[in-house]
Amino acid sequence: MTSQAWRKAARTVSLVLLSLSVSFGACGGDGEQPLPAEPPLPPGAVAIGGEHRLVLNQESGTIVLERRGVPLVSLPLQGWQLGCVSVVEEQYNYDPFPLYRPNGVYQPPAGLHWVTPRAFSIRDRTANALLLELEYPQGERASLVIRLAAMGRFEAHWRPVGDSIAYFRLRIPVSEAEAFYGLGEYYDDVNHRGKLRAMQIELDPEIESRYNEAHVPIPLLLSTAGWGVFVESDFPAVFDVAHTDPAVVETTWGTGVASREGLRVHWLLAEHALDLTRHYYEITGAFRLPPPWVYGPLVWRNENRDQEQLEADLRAMRRLDLAASGVWIDRPYATAVNSFDFDPEKFPEPERMFRLAKALGYRMALWHSPYLDRSHPATAALRAEARAENFFPPRFGLLLNDWGEPIDFTNPEAVRWWQRLLQSYVQLGVHGFKLDYGEDVVTGVSARRNRWQFFDGSDDRTMHSRYQWFYHSAYAGVLPAEGGLLLVRHAVFGDQRHGVVVWPGDLDANFARHRERVETDGSAYVAVGGLPAALVAGLNLGSSGFPLYGSDTGGYRHGPPDKELFTRWFQQTALSTVMQIGTGTSEVAWEPTPANGFDAEMLDWYRDYTRLHLRLFPYIWTYLHALTSNGRPVLRPFGLAYPELGAHPWDQYFVGDDLLVAPVVERGARERDVLVPPGRWLDWWDGTAYVGPATQRVPAPLPRLPLFVREGAVIPLLRPTIDTLSPAEDSAAVDSLAGNPGVLYSRIVPGTSSGFALFDGTYLAQSTTTGTNGQLTIELEYRPGAWFRSGAMFEIFGFSRDAHIVAAHGKAPLPAFSSTAALEAAARGFTNCQGMWIKLAPSDSKLRVEIELSASSGEGASR
Repeated sequence: MTSQAWRKAARTVSLVLLSLSVSFGACGGDGEQPLPAEPPLPPGAVAIGGEHRLVLNQESGTIVLERRGVPLVSLPLQGWQLGCVSVVEEQYNYDPFPLYRPNGVYQPPAGLHWVTPRAFSIRDRTANALLLELEYPQGERASLVIRLAAMGRFEAHWRPVGDSIAYFRLRIPVSEAEAFYGLGEYYDDVNHRGKLRAMQIELDPEIESRYNEAHVPIPLLLSTAGWGVFVESDFPAVFDVAHTDPAVVETTWGTGVASREGLRVHWLLAEHALDLTRHYYEITGAFRLPPPWVYGPLVWRNENRDQEQLEADLRAMRRLDLAASGVWIDRPYATAVNSFDFDPEKFPEPERMFRLAKALGYRMALWHSPYLDRSHPATAALRAEARAENFFPPRFGLLLNDWGEPIDFTNPEAVRWWQRLLQSYVQLGVHGFKLDYGEDVVTGVSARRNRWQFFDGSDDRTMHSRYQWFYHSAYAGVLPAEGGLLLVRHAVFGDQRHGVVVWPGDLDANFARHRERVETDGSAYVAVGGLPAALVAGLNLGSSGFPLYGSDTGGYRHGPPDKELFTRWFQQTALSTVMQIGTGTSEVAWEPTPANGFDAEMLDWYRDYTRLHLRLFPYIWTYLHALTSNGRPVLRPFGLAYPELGAHPWDQYFVGDDLLVAPVVERGARERDVLVPPGRWLDWWDGTAYVGPATQRVPAPLPRLPLFVREGAVIPLLRPTIDTLSPAEDSAAVDSLAGNPGVLYSRIVPGTSSGFALFDGTYLAQSTTTGTNGQLTIELEYRPGAWFRSGAMFEIFGFSRDAHIVAAHGKAPLPAFSSTAALEAAARGFTNCQGMWIKLAPSDSKLRVEIELSASSGEGASR
């Protein structure tokens, strides 16, 4: 482009900026209190934003992101690099990952070199936007439009001018003290410092699966210093997170012929690193909360033998008093993939099966995929119709499945046709789908593209990522109005709008870490990862905007799991946002075999942990609801929650603010070290108190998950008899939350004044005074529309049993009972015989109960 053309383009952008300045000026308004005076600027510097601001130092050519005058990250303009090649080719694969990790097949494009800005100028400026022109050494130019998008969030649109540009590279100086989270689903660690992360599936011949398992790469990087970056692009990319240079985070994007469209980069600032994901939701769309039954537990077999076996499973779980809200049928159940029927030899009466499930309080889902089996006569007519109507991609590349090319969900007519076919299942009573495969569109291994073409004009360069959006959207469109289960293996940024639950694919049925060498039966393999990988993947997803996650409890590859592995795995998934239980060898907890070693003892533990998961529903569901307002992850890596401690353990995490989980992920371990955060934390099971910050050795016998509750916490729980979150027609046999929330239980740990506002508006609170005989005050208040209006049962946890009721203000005295069973049967009262329990009736909606605590407060010794 000539300099005259460049100036004309710059004037055009300038006019657009000025026309938008009125709306930009409204940022941070909306009735908020005036911001405090801004810190002074360096000489010659310009700034946009207020309390969180972006400062451009014209002397040094550096952009600094600040919070109340404190620099969080510096972005030298020299870090905005362009990758130039001799000729930008339409058919070339510009995936940048092989540039960092050569694969022996890929050849970098001819003439590849990187150019760094040698000068810049401010072409225009408004109160909340800057237009910069970057000049590069060989005549390349780029505009950089930066605007204040919201309080604490800046959007930069970086657009080059030139015919030789194929890559964008952003280099960010970082400190040694910073750790980095987010980036989607990875299995090896929660802190990405020192890692090289591809934003797409890549060949990896070392690992058993032969690829890098990058099913949910999300280009969102969070720094513990309180800043983050989100790159809004589907093109192939890589994040070098202080891997090559410990002082630099570098992200590179291969845009090829689309480079002139530019790259959109969002810079995020927050008071705490946990708050950065709020900006991600504001950019890509709010998380959609599915119906409560998706919270689980959800049970499945890898292969159901037949309808008789499935119905026997449904009855067995109720007969054995095992909590479960849903069941899905994995393949094969249909005549073929996807014949949209049930194999009449295996499932002769599917209507009867669904009636039984409905009566016993289960929602049903099905395994599905985006293909029509090309080798089976049962799908021949459907394939012919799809071919005639152009419902397959006009061009497809390498296929990574056994059934044929996927449906082209960018074609609206193909979507409507597929959804009509799905209605046969929906009308039968299917409330969700496990969506497998659909990962055929990859960038390619060599320098040539793996060429695909789709109805809407898109191709493999972006559809390696975006195909999943269309795939999931098609299925979301047939679910009930309140939503349903969409369990997915692969996802892309923004997919949280579909309410997807992610499962991490086929993990190993063992305790191996990702890439650990495992030797077994005279052979060896490099593991995808077992229970440790499952734990790490969920924490990474929660920090990346995907809060609903559940691994295959027990693992998939190299099964079956034995008693110890299965126990440790269901302990961990009980403290997850989704508890889905199934293995590659179709093991279920109530069927012991010589190979798995399951027994009655383990079944009792399984019963307790599935019940615990279900009972925690009001606590975890409240945090999921809060994502729409604060965006904070529900499952929180330790180091992201407490960055000031400088420790980043991968094997312990928080559920919300008040529960600390430290799963046992090592075979044979019966105790483990736990990094206890600041304050006093009580063992969930026996009340032993641990004081932090300190590393403490804690007992972990096989039946016990190391689980701790914060002093001062209020933990709402469902009643202990609950079986399911799904509606149940047989109310005599099944205790269902749906339609009968019943009495709300709560565990209270006396401490500093605190409250818990449930998702339904119910409010619980406690406060404790100090002293020799301190007093605890508890309160219950209903709000309009509350689910739980049948009273509340409080367990006062973590002090000696000689405490006593002082007063119940404003109401008749609370009667005393000799046991918790007697108290549960009453309308209101208290007992101090099996621990301190208090029950309030619905009429006690604003009752204050004061309890005098003894001087020996604390059941377990503090450590």
